[in-house]
Amino acid sequence: MARSRPRVWLLAGCGAVLLWAFVGQLVAVGRLLALFGLAGDAEPSPPPTALPPRRVYKSNGYLKVSCNGGLNQMRSEICDMVAVARLLNLTMVVPELDKRSFWADQSNFEDIFDVKHFIDTLRDEVHIVKQLPKRFGPEDSNNILNMPPVSWSDEKYYLHQILPLFSKYSVIHFNKTDARLANNGISTQLQLLRCRVNFHALKFTPQIEALGNKLVQKLQAKGSFVALHLRYEMDMLAFSGCNHGLSQEEAEELKRMRYAYPWWREKEIDSEAKRLQGLCPLTPEETSFILKALGFQKDTLIYIAAGEIYGGEKRLEPLQAAFPKLVRKEMLLDLEALRQFQNHSSQMAALDFIVSTASDIFIPTYDGNMAKLVEGHRRFLGFRRSVLLDRQKLVGFIDLYNNKTISWNNFASSVQETHRNRVVQPSCRQKLENKPKEEDYFYANPNECLANSRFCSRTKDAISVSGLKPAAQQAESILIV
Repeated sequence: MARSRPRVWLLAGCGAVLLWAFVGQLVAVGRLLALFGLAGDAEPSPPPTALPPRRVYKSNGYLKVSCNGGLNQMRSEICDMVAVARLLNLTMVVPELDKRSFWADQSNFEDIFDVKHFIDTLRDEVHIVKQLPKRFGPEDSNNILNMPPVSWSDEKYYLHQILPLFSKYSVIHFNKTDARLANNGISTQLQLLRCRVNFHALKFTPQIEALGNKLVQKLQAKGSFVALHLRYEMDMLAFSGCNHGLSQEEAEELKRMRYAYPWWREKEIDSEAKRLQGLCPLTPEETSFILKALGFQKDTLIYIAAGEIYGGEKRLEPLQAAFPKLVRKEMLLDLEALRQFQNHSSQMAALDFIVSTASDIFIPTYDGNMAKLVEGHRRFLGFRRSVLLDRQKLVGFIDLYNNKTISWNNFASSVQETHRNRVVQPSCRQKLENKPKEEDYFYANPNECLANSRFCSRTKDAISVSGLKPAAQQAESILIV
């Protein structure tokens, strides 16, 4: 018995060695399968990314921000507020998203953006916490100041007007954050930080990214496609007062809605005057004329990047007739996949944002926040082709054609000539003194962060920043369909 015991231990040891060798071989084979794409649906885990070193600084207090508006307006606000927190050496609380606007979307920051990625990516710039310490109660007026900063402010305003307030208050809550940082006159360091937040830190949740990428893959499998941001939804028409082509009942419905929302300040609006000034979104019918005039063929695959079109399928009939391969996310994804995003307008808008940035051509029918943010992203991604429609000239051409004043050929040639140089290409932001609403928007053309930055800088020096890769490709100067 005593003699057999060493033999048993020897056999057990050999067996263990063989077992671990076999496991090692399986792991190695699995890695090879994954490496060569032969492991079915399994994807190799990306290598862990080293976090940037945490910036060490003495915090002057907490900055709490409540964003207002739709997804893309809030996106720009978040970028601005990170820059303000960095400028003032503040600790930032993860932003609150708008839940009171027209859309009544109850999504929180972490429902749309990857909050961990947001915090980790910016740790070398700003310390970000998920919530205020418990010692600060919601009604703690002795330590918390609620206020909106002044619109289109520069660094001097925040340094001289806001920073001194932290000598009295531990927390400042900016309860409105739309357009509170100027487009221009901001230091290069902060402009680059705004870009870094926008292009890198604000990453959508894995669920949104996966479904958005699935949409892109389905579209790309069909060939090249156009993302058409058809901003013809009820909120836009009510807010803008644009009712061209609508029935009297529809115009009255939109007017009642405009009066129902107190933050839409302009109530009595001359719709036709606004349209002739190019301040209204194009209707689906007008859009069909323009796309045909630009040379898009009937078999062009067009993805409508928008919410529910006012008037539904009936209103879309002229566009559908002109371009039968007109699709929406609801047509490409099954209901179960979309169920978790329904009734969450910002999450649905995030899907459209992903598709719009990836499309072969992007065309917005109105220059709202999504159009501008997508334009800026497409510039950063290599000046992907975007067509900026001149609505003021277009409605004039359309009226002349509808009145039979000009032929289709004259109409089409006029449209094409007008847009020959309206394909996005490297350019410097146009600045207008004391007219921030009218000058080029920073997020539509963040030229400090792009390949053409050296041409827009007074010093003519190239600008670069860790974590940013400026676009290198050049856009074509004429539209080729």
